[in-house]
Amino acid sequence: MSLWDDIYDAFIYNDRWKYVLSGLENTIILTVMALILGMILGVMIASVRTIHDKNGKLPILNIICRAYVTVIRGTPVMVQLLIIYLVVLTPNVIGFRINPLITGSLAFGLNSAAYVAEIVRSGINAVPAGQFEAARSLGLSFSAMMTTVILPQAVKNILPALCNEGISLLKETSICGVIGVVELTKSYEIIMSFTYQAMVPLIGIALIYLTMVMILTALVHKLERRLNANAI
Repeated sequence: MSLWDDIYDAFIYNDRWKYVLSGLENTIILTVMALILGMILGVMIASVRTIHDKNGKLPILNIICRAYVTVIRGTPVMVQLLIIYLVVLTPNVIGFRINPLITGSLAFGLNSAAYVAEIVRSGINAVPAGQFEAARSLGLSFSAMMTTVILPQAVKNILPALCNEGISLLKETSICGVIGVVELTKSYEIIMSFTYQAMVPLIGIALIYLTMVMILTALVHKLERRLNANAI
């Protein structure tokens, strides 16, 4: 068979491209939902740790947050995904089976939160100490200081890193097929089960990932140039 025949058999015959389209949709949903959850939890964790570092408050919460970040960053995301799917969110524990897509989003969101927390915390620490002192001299409370003075400056510094975390998250979702989510990589397995060929569908899926990552990388670089231009 020619290369075109292999491509036709893998993606066009019997509308097999629909498996790829469905997988791409689930991959995007997983990435967006996990990134939103990771951002929310990450900012909360970073805030707790920053409050403790600056004024010694919230010691118990700080210990919990440090332990969480250590455990999440120190264990493989595959293990975390399987623990949540096979141990935590099982019908025996919660009484019903959750959609694997939601389970995957939750697992990756919890994983991403640990990395986002460290990114946000590093951004806050990068703000010059004089900004904290100036805010205190104006009589601002700690919460007002963080929301109006510190975080806006920190966000400017960490936006590229957060975008890169989103790119990493996009690629990591490729393991969600192990819990039954038909994401982009899983769609390759479905097509291969029909065609009994691996090269063409696998390369096709890889090119789709590469295209998405290149687009996101270009957007990150454009954002970095704009931020650097504004800083001058």
